[in-house]
Amino acid sequence: MRTFFALALSSVLLVPVTASAQLVAAKDGPIAYGHHHINVSDLAAHRKFWVDALGGTPVIIGTSKAERIKFRNVLVFFTEQKPTGGTKGTVVNHVGFEVPNLRAAVDRIKGAGFAMATAAESPATAKIADDIATNAAGGKMAYVMGPDETKVELIENTAVPTMVMHHIHWAAPDVAAMKAWYVQMFGAKPGMRGTFEAGDLPGVNLTFGGAAGATVVPTKGRALDHIGFEVRNLEQLVKDLEAKGVKFDRPYTKVPALGIAIAFLTDPWGTYIELTEGLAAVP
Repeated sequence: MRTFFALALSSVLLVPVTASAQLVAAKDGPIAYGHHHINVSDLAAHRKFWVDALGGTPVIIGTSKAERIKFRNVLVFFTEQKPTGGTKGTVVNHVGFEVPNLRAAVDRIKGAGFAMATAAESPATAKIADDIATNAAGGKMAYVMGPDETKVELIENTAVPTMVMHHIHWAAPDVAAMKAWYVQMFGAKPGMRGTFEAGDLPGVNLTFGGAAGATVVPTKGRALDHIGFEVRNLEQLVKDLEAKGVKFDRPYTKVPALGIAIAFLTDPWGTYIELTEGLAAVP
């Protein structure tokens, strides 16, 4: 099996020319959201899910046959490796996107052959009709379980022009501590998302859902293996985080061929994180 450094490097080397335009939030701050990295047991099934059902765009660089999927403000990378389990049960319960027309998105997902999980995954207080949940504030959402039990939430926002990255939703054993950690380490702007404690970075909302008393496992090896942030001056950030006591799984490493750099760490609750510099501008 390839090392995670090799996996990360191969993912970066395969980022196509057109992918850079999708990380538009990278211009809005020193740390922005960049990518999801998925372990997949069936690449064709995931391609059908992320492209046919969710509307992402497959991209290929040069003569490589390996595909990566792009959405506005996020790239999705794949490793052909059977995951040890789905996203539920890990510290990162699911990822979320906004869509301009939730009814159309749900119909497309069902038309592609995927079953909605809205009834099972929605909050108990939500009203559910035809695979769409409505919360007390009138917000509409839906949930789908993709291949390898990859949980994705869709939220309707008629103001967005296309499907766009919205949030990472943690199952936080200690909500206050996790929120404080991401504020302190990554500079997330603290706030709320509805009734959830949250923080904001360019391109993503960090949502900290409670999981007190629940047993959650680290993300590494699961369907959502790791999440990725794009960073300006990554070398300095790594030094700053080390000074704050963060231990890196993979230290700051330059990739001279493309003028980028990467580093890996794991948060105190088991979220595996890749930091990149230059991903948004890879030619």
